[in-house]
Amino acid sequence: MKMLLAATVLMVAPIAAHACGATDFAIQDVKVSAVGTGIATRLSVKGKLVNNCAAAAAAQVRVDAKDGSGNVLASKEGWPAGTTNLSPGQSVDFDMGRMLHYQADMQSYSLSVVNVRAW
Repeated sequence: MKMLLAATVLMVAPIAAHACGATDFAIQDVKVSAVGTGIATRLSVKGKLVNNCAAAAAAQVRVDAKDGSGNVLASKEGWPAGTTNLSPGQSVDFDMGRMLHYQADMQSYSLSVVNVRAW
């Protein structure tokens, strides 16, 4: 029994040592703009998601659109790489803006990694 337990611990230990978390991903080169005019105006929130973890994984990103007082007007989450794991050091470009309806009182935006998993 002790041998089986030791073998199980040795098999799980390498997996646990390479678990990726939100801080292992970076969001870079964020550019926000309103595209179009009038009722056809849409929001563009472009950036790059980079995997800095030692293992392949995917990350879920949340964008919060805020008014001038910092109140969140809209929030959406998405997986920039879909169900594809990013290899260590790999990045993917994304545009989260198409998920949000533009509002004239949107003044600032914050992006954060809210979930990480390996597919």
